[in-house]
Amino acid sequence: MIKEWATVVSWQKGVALVSCDVKASCNSCASRAGCGSRVLNKLGPQTSHTISVPSAEPLVEGQKVELGIAEGSLLGSAMLVYLSPLVGLFALGGLFQVLFATDLAAMCGAALGGVGGFLLARGFSSMLAVREEWQPVILSVGLPPDELRVETLSSEAR
Repeated sequence: MIKEWATVVSWQKGVALVSCDVKASCNSCASRAGCGSRVLNKLGPQTSHTISVPSAEPLVEGQKVELGIAEGSLLGSAMLVYLSPLVGLFALGGLFQVLFATDLAAMCGAALGGVGGFLLARGFSSMLAVREEWQPVILSVGLPPDELRVETLSSEAR
């Protein structure tokens, strides 16, 4: 099970809207100034994702929840998204090369195969998304933000 903490945005009728922050993997190394991955991470369109998760327990805005998703579903969806365009690219590129025996035909076939694989993945992902084992679940719930109180001892009480 892959776990991630999220913040509750709202809760209505048994469905919680939660926001997960996107974490860049390269924020801790010493070569941040010259890192190409850091620049690419900054170019991304959003830094948080908002998703709906069923929750029978009432939740409060700002409350932290731990989400979990099965590793198999995450790996399966990653394979679907990345491998189907790649397989389509090689399969149609090779087929067009054999049929037409030109590089231009192979290139056109590869482009068609890549786009076709992407469209195939897009169609299958909507069918797989409704399966219960592919949905994130709430594993644990933190205290509401207004119920946590931290008291510190003053220097006189010690």
